[in-house]
Amino acid sequence: MLFPLLIPISSFTSLHNLNFFSFYFCFSFFSVKFSNMVMKTTSSSSSSPVTIMISSGGGSRVTGLVNSTSPVPHASFSNDSHNSPLRRRVSGGGNNNCYNSSMSREDISTTTTMEEEFNSEYVSYTVHIPPTPDRQPLSTSQTSINEEDFKNNNGSKNYISGTIFTGGFNSVTRGHVIECCSIERDEEQLKSVLVCGMKGCDEAAIEGGKSSCVCECGFKICRDCYLELCGGKNSNGRCPGCKEPYNYASDDDDDDDEERNSEDGDKALPLPSMAEFKLDKRLSVVKSFKAQNHTPDFDHTRWLFETKGTYGYGNAVWPKDGYGFGSDANGFEHPPDFGEKARRPLTRKVGVSAAIISPYRLLILMRLVALGLFLTWRIRHPNREAMWLWGMSITCELWFAFSWLLDQLPKLCPVNRVTDLSVLKERFESPNLRNPKGRSDLPGIDVFVSTADPEKEPPLVTANTILSILAVDYPVEKVACYLSDDGGALLTFEALAETASFARVWVPFCRKHQIEPRNPEAYFGQKRDFLKNKVRLDFVRERRRVKREYDEFKVRVNSLPESIRRRSDAYNAHEELRAKKKQMENGSNISEPIKVPKATWMSDGSHWPGTWASAEPDHSRGDHAGIIQAMLAPPNVEPEFGVEVDAENLIDTTDVDVRLPMLVYVSREKRPGYDHNKKAGAMNALVRTSAIMSNGPFILNLDCDHYIYNSLAMREGMCFMLDRGGDRICYVQFPQRFEGIDPSDRYANHNTVFFDVSMRALDGLQGPMYVGTGCIFRRTALYGFSPPRATEHHGWFGRKKIKLFLRRPNVSKKQEDEVVVPINGDHNDDDADIESLLLPKRFGNSTSLAASIPVAEYQGRLLQDLKGNGTQGRPAGSLAVPREPLDASTVAEAISVISCFYEDKTEWGKRVGWIYGSVTEDVVTGYRMHNRGWRSVYCVTKRDAFRGTAPINLTDRLHQVLRWATGSVEIFFSRNNALLASPRMKFLQRVAYFNVGMYPFTSMFLIVYCFLPAVSLISGQFIVSTLSATFLVFLLGITITLCLLALLEIKWSGITLHDWWRNEQFWLIGGTSAHPAAVLQGLLKVIAGVDISFTLTSKSSTPEDGDDEFADLYVVKWSFLMMPPIIIMMVNMIAIAVGVARTLYSPFPQWSKLVGGVFFSFWVLCHLFPFAKGLMGRRGKVPTIVYVWSGLLSIIISLLWVYICPPSGTQHDYMNFQFP
Repeated sequence: MLFPLLIPISSFTSLHNLNFFSFYFCFSFFSVKFSNMVMKTTSSSSSSPVTIMISSGGGSRVTGLVNSTSPVPHASFSNDSHNSPLRRRVSGGGNNNCYNSSMSREDISTTTTMEEEFNSEYVSYTVHIPPTPDRQPLSTSQTSINEEDFKNNNGSKNYISGTIFTGGFNSVTRGHVIECCSIERDEEQLKSVLVCGMKGCDEAAIEGGKSSCVCECGFKICRDCYLELCGGKNSNGRCPGCKEPYNYASDDDDDDDEERNSEDGDKALPLPSMAEFKLDKRLSVVKSFKAQNHTPDFDHTRWLFETKGTYGYGNAVWPKDGYGFGSDANGFEHPPDFGEKARRPLTRKVGVSAAIISPYRLLILMRLVALGLFLTWRIRHPNREAMWLWGMSITCELWFAFSWLLDQLPKLCPVNRVTDLSVLKERFESPNLRNPKGRSDLPGIDVFVSTADPEKEPPLVTANTILSILAVDYPVEKVACYLSDDGGALLTFEALAETASFARVWVPFCRKHQIEPRNPEAYFGQKRDFLKNKVRLDFVRERRRVKREYDEFKVRVNSLPESIRRRSDAYNAHEELRAKKKQMENGSNISEPIKVPKATWMSDGSHWPGTWASAEPDHSRGDHAGIIQAMLAPPNVEPEFGVEVDAENLIDTTDVDVRLPMLVYVSREKRPGYDHNKKAGAMNALVRTSAIMSNGPFILNLDCDHYIYNSLAMREGMCFMLDRGGDRICYVQFPQRFEGIDPSDRYANHNTVFFDVSMRALDGLQGPMYVGTGCIFRRTALYGFSPPRATEHHGWFGRKKIKLFLRRPNVSKKQEDEVVVPINGDHNDDDADIESLLLPKRFGNSTSLAASIPVAEYQGRLLQDLKGNGTQGRPAGSLAVPREPLDASTVAEAISVISCFYEDKTEWGKRVGWIYGSVTEDVVTGYRMHNRGWRSVYCVTKRDAFRGTAPINLTDRLHQVLRWATGSVEIFFSRNNALLASPRMKFLQRVAYFNVGMYPFTSMFLIVYCFLPAVSLISGQFIVSTLSATFLVFLLGITITLCLLALLEIKWSGITLHDWWRNEQFWLIGGTSAHPAAVLQGLLKVIAGVDISFTLTSKSSTPEDGDDEFADLYVVKWSFLMMPPIIIMMVNMIAIAVGVARTLYSPFPQWSKLVGGVFFSFWVLCHLFPFAKGLMGRRGKVPTIVYVWSGLLSIIISLLWVYICPPSGTQHDYMNFQFP
């Protein structure tokens, strides 16, 4: 059922963008089909908005205002700037076919109350031009929805947050209202808006001016209560809502003047044009900036006299203390530098001490020379008696030297970085000329959380991650959280609904008491003293209440599977009875079986549009419709304070902002026959959905088991993005920290050598790699655009540099696949027009998505005082304007971009978004950005930014490493090989990416080298003819330099010797088990086209009280990956026994060969010791497999002993085999 939005053509005849709006409203095919809903439009004045009345079940209610500009949320921009993305007009069709709608008398009477309340607010609602700092309207109510009325208008929010939107392939977009309200309830809510808010008073509230309140906070109060508060004996003259003093007035004219003045004061003032006047240092600073805004009766001379002439550059001297009586000889000092605020950096790069890094680099050079000399000597002194053994050993050693060089070269320039959050707050959240109210000027951040299977990823773990995001220390209105449920499970959906409900208690509690971490499971489970640094007297009482509420929340979430099953069984039984009854009424044969689908039912008695427990067509894991549900609607821009403790409120939130960020559930459409590209496809669906619904210029992606451990983590990351030069940064990567790891870290789950050594070193080059989670992206970088500036590296080792400014109209050199953001100051730029025309081909046919791209680019710019060469900045305060409200048309557009066919014939997954074609899509995505010239930054915070879980079971850990190694092999055999990188990638950065694709192949040589000691002991030969002094000196030098390098790495990275040794052990375990299998699978995919599929890594759930926290560590799960390490251990142990026995009983013992072979075999067994310990299972319990292998080992050793030392008097020909 189509509902075209009808507006009289006279509404837009005076607007300069008539074509766009007539095209949008008269030919929009957003076809939202609502069940039992009727859309009614009221005739209004020429500039009033369209009010949509939706009735359900016979009732009607106001569901919101259709956004007349565009369904794309955006902030406002300076219209004077040539760089504004809204400068270009979007032209539509030439004809304007508009129709008038009629209403019955009953319909008009139904909306009378709401029309009376809102008519004055929307009389001059300018829908075609968003408010900007440089062009503010005369009244806030004329340009945007009144904030107080929007806050009290629950109809709009409840409709969006209480409706599931579904749609997809060959299906109509539908909106299913979960909570239905009767007309009586709506009328009571509308009447309650005009009733006094004081307890015990039901008089009508004061109606004055354009608002039904006398305080800007929106608190409704009647005249009697107001006079009592203002003039009573026991009154304090403060508003009961915001606790601020009332602004008293004598008459209505004064009230109107004050309201007008307050509105003018709230406007974001424009920056003074430097073309109009230049700042003269001889004038007063205050006069220079504010003279044009002062009233005509302002006497600047008198102001200087009253302040004793001590402020401003107009003075001859600047007093230091008091009025000229300073502590120094003259009592004066130089005037302060007012530009210091803008120049103070948000971040600093701290290099490693020269006392550490210089010896470190020298040792690398020394070891490289020692390796060269050693290999030269080995090649020139072969073992003539065992050439085959010498050949294998020298081949492996050459490869190991090459692999070590690839790993060590990118570590030459490690750096550390620190941030200054106080400067961030001062620059973006402090009152200034353009932002007098001090609203946050920080850009928005969209947070992505991905999950796929509620059985392997417990909903409670995901819920705790969501709660930590909702409670983050970042402007509430600038945060939007999206949960991608790739399994389309009702369990995840209802768990998220429970999470949104509990967040109303948890988030204010965290803000009030500065709780860290803001994950309730982690907070209540920590063993340290929770009273540390807590000074509020009500903390213990409120913590006890919130803890009890969280325990009840856990019980509700854990009972959801059983609740959904019972509910679905009851509804299915009822459906079967109805089908039986209908069969009897039709006179059919009762004995015939009736097939009733076993559906999964929602709590309101409707079918779940996603995956059912019993798979049916259109309701299976790979075949279901797209679903979007806004669990929490976008918050208001102004803070909302709570109430005191009562029966419904557990904590006192009178001085706490109780707003919550927007929370959206997303499950993309899946249909048979389409490649959904696993996690990468789900993330790209979130990118498109968020671009339409919130369009944050930055994106933070997290796994469902990685929660925010540091509530300031987002601010730390934004310091890098918003600092000078931050426009070249594509993403900020945080290190991964893990919980639930066994104290000994048996399988190197912390992976500290990679995150604290390798990633810090890459930060000194072009930036760290993207590792899949805990990363803040720049949205335009994800869209595949090039950075504003780049550097090409030519010549040997990239020593010749060529700088490029890619966003200038006259760029001289671009790559063939260069994509530049289509925003330029020159309107005659043909390249920009071509880029705009190519956007639908690259991003799909969604006009809203294409329109959101320049908006996101503008919001992500640096401030104008920080921009550099080749960059475009935005004025300060341009993001301190509230977002446009979320309406039904926006959500319906978002449904269309998550359909299964939307990416067909586009560049999604090829250049745009997360890249497809590899199981390690994260590394490939980061590589593509670096290849275009972007930089990345590694942000290591003092308090861990994020924490997650890692598999501590041996089998799960090996399968995880197998997936990573297979992705590396795919990268090596694809166009993403670093050998094919562009000149914009630095030489050492290219070496690091090349090593990513090469390291799995080292396993082939490692396996051979692990067998060489055993072969040497059994055969009686060695890799060298004799253990000469030269060989031992080289071997000793290589070993000592390796140990010294390890000690220096420990010194500058902060890891421990235990971490380094665990990493070395698991390098051998993984290199002999998972890496060879990865090479084999990668070759099969490249040569034979065999597709690779992996199972999702199970996330460990929270252990119950009394359970062993590390129970998974001792579970033995047999896997084929365990065979090579077991064989290596057995062969080396047998070889040691054989070698010792041969030497002891030999008439001419060769002790040198025995010592050499035993030493290397012992080296192999020491590295495999954690693996052997994992096969033993729990301490004190020996599994059956140990007895089996022990028996086989004993038999083999006995037979070998008989062969070596046969019984006396026996003949040796029994070992010779002859064919009959």
